[in-house]
Amino acid sequence: MEPAVRQDCLNRRTAPISCDFLFVVDDRPGLEPNAFQTVDRNGRPVVGFTLSLIAQTQNPDEIAFVVGHEAAHHILNHLDRKSGAATAAAVVLGSLASAYGGDTGAIARAQEIGASVGARYYSKEWELEADYLGAIITLNAGYDPITGSGLFQRIPDPGNHVLGTHPARAQRLAQVRRAVADVQAGRIR
Repeated sequence: MEPAVRQDCLNRRTAPISCDFLFVVDDRPGLEPNAFQTVDRNGRPVVGFTLSLIAQTQNPDEIAFVVGHEAAHHILNHLDRKSGAATAAAVVLGSLASAYGGDTGAIARAQEIGASVGARYYSKEWELEADYLGAIITLNAGYDPITGSGLFQRIPDPGNHVLGTHPARAQRLAQVRRAVADVQAGRIR
């Protein structure tokens, strides 16, 4: 996956981000199944997995799809976008609290709530974007994202909650199928 992830990052990035990915496994016992993307203090993208997530996978396509999905978050600059949304919402709610006579504590609580809501506001959209691009990266690496997205069938369906961070399973599976169809039809590479 690493060569395909690097190449897709170099070809698709819209900001001057690093495409030198580091892949890590969090082997601490008792962690919930999870994968994540972050950057280290030097701006190097890090894609991580818990052992429990790896144990839930049933084939290489599932691991490849998770790698593609998490790398897509970095390529699409979701961390910076999330931070910007959180900051903007914190400023708005903090200003409203201040305008309505809130004391320092009330303003701080409003800012915290605003940051939390702002960080989640676009998260479902960003998850679907990462599913789409992740499916393409998975295909470009020679794996099957349709088979890979089978992992969604075994993890709890987050449903469609207002402040949820992930879209419903059906939306995610449809997004993967759409990406594959777009590649097969030559609409995207």
